[in-house]
Amino acid sequence: MGNVLNKLGSVSQSVRGRKRKREDESADESGDGSDLLDKSLQTPKRKKLVSTAKYIYQALFKEERNSDITVHALGKQWHLHKVYLSQSPYFASMFNGSWREADEDYVHIEIIDPKITIESLYSVFGSLYMDEVVLEPKVIVSTLATATLFQLDSLIDRCAEVMVETTNAETAVLYYEAACEYGVKMVKQSTFGWLLVNLLSFYHRAPKWLRLISFELMEQLVSSADLYVVQTEFTVYTLLRYWMALKLFPDESTTDGVEHPKERYFAERTSSVPFLATPEGVPYERVFRALRLHNLLNHHVDIRVLRQDNIIPIEWLHKPLMQQWTNVLTIDQSLDKPIACEDRVFLESCIRCGRILNENVLHKWRWTGFHFGLDLLLSSDTRSLRIRRHHRTENERLLSLRVARQFLVRVSLASLNELRQIKHQQTSPILSISLEKNEETQLVVFDRELTFPLLVSVNMMLVAPPEEAIAAAAASGKGAESKEGDQATAAAAAATTPQASERSPNQSVEGIAGGNGPVESLDGGSSASSSNRMLANES
Repeated sequence: MGNVLNKLGSVSQSVRGRKRKREDESADESGDGSDLLDKSLQTPKRKKLVSTAKYIYQALFKEERNSDITVHALGKQWHLHKVYLSQSPYFASMFNGSWREADEDYVHIEIIDPKITIESLYSVFGSLYMDEVVLEPKVIVSTLATATLFQLDSLIDRCAEVMVETTNAETAVLYYEAACEYGVKMVKQSTFGWLLVNLLSFYHRAPKWLRLISFELMEQLVSSADLYVVQTEFTVYTLLRYWMALKLFPDESTTDGVEHPKERYFAERTSSVPFLATPEGVPYERVFRALRLHNLLNHHVDIRVLRQDNIIPIEWLHKPLMQQWTNVLTIDQSLDKPIACEDRVFLESCIRCGRILNENVLHKWRWTGFHFGLDLLLSSDTRSLRIRRHHRTENERLLSLRVARQFLVRVSLASLNELRQIKHQQTSPILSISLEKNEETQLVVFDRELTFPLLVSVNMMLVAPPEEAIAAAAASGKGAESKEGDQATAAAAAATTPQASERSPNQSVEGIAGGNGPVESLDGGSSASSSNRMLANES
């Protein structure tokens, strides 16, 4: 019996022990938590009162309460506050310096910039009372002009961001000119790069926007090595002829994608005086001087068009023709030396060619024209670009017989978004290539970020540059930065319009040994006689 009572007692004690443990745990969980409570009460909480900024904007700016300064501009008066206006260095120096307005409650601002409007003044003054600003792309240039007047650097930066984001066919030239006028370097570089990409593709036959390009801007675009040339260098000449017709005959009705009604005016003139030597043509001389004339003389059709148009004085062509003929004779006698020059000389002298790869499939093509005995084939196998020295025995009389030929080349690739802005760009270094007959080499492997349609720009130097070009570049390069280095590199081209080809003898249609599909021969620009050229398929 005693054993039984002892067992019951131990069980009761065990139950009571477990109960006390649970009670202790419950007490801990449901305690007053004074430490946690104190910590939460002593930690400051930051919350934004959204209504504060709105109240300031509504009461002080829109309702003009407690105004201590009246600003008169463009015939309108604003009743504002010096403490808010002083965010602008323009007003801060006025109120805090020795100016008469420092002690007065009325300021008259004489505005002579036509881009500044009452609406832009309202927007900029209002931004001084708010912690955010709504910027309308349609009036962003007016806002930028006003922000520049009042030296509001933060607002200028926000305007620049909007302009870069909204650069397109309609705004590119407008934004570029505004960036030059108000010193916004980021916008200037961005829009210039956009124009380099789209000038010879999207703008080539778009009179609405092409006629807006100024003489100075066109000269800079034409002379840039980063210009995306659709087809060959001669396309640049035909673009200038079209642009000049737009400038000379602004009242003529023009249609996108077709020849200007007055584009034949130059070839139909009865005067034997080249147009650029006439009073009407003098303003265009500098722009046409920017052409790489030695690269316009590589196809007999192009030379015939140059002579028929009679725009460029024949004297301009004498020196380039002599240089080209000298190069031909030098190469023919195997006296040419390896091509080596500074990057700047290469960029200022190279041939510019380009095209668009619409689909991610195998492409093969050549650019027609005389290439000093080289028949160069380019091919894209969806993820890389390769170049081949094509040499058929039946055409050896037309091609260089040198075992190895060396040349320089640079490749730029770009993908565009819906606004024709560059999504991704890839540019190779300047490569020195030496190819034996029928030898092929890889130029570039495409970045994974590139998408199709893929824009291709190729710069090539097939012969050594003239010694005077090297000397001139060395002289101008001392203590000065390269002109291209101050501009954003951009790249793009639009779909090339199929054009038919009258070939020079060394570019006859021929089969390709072991060929995998057709090869397209891309010619130069569209003209009265060459506008009907088509891309010829070669089997």
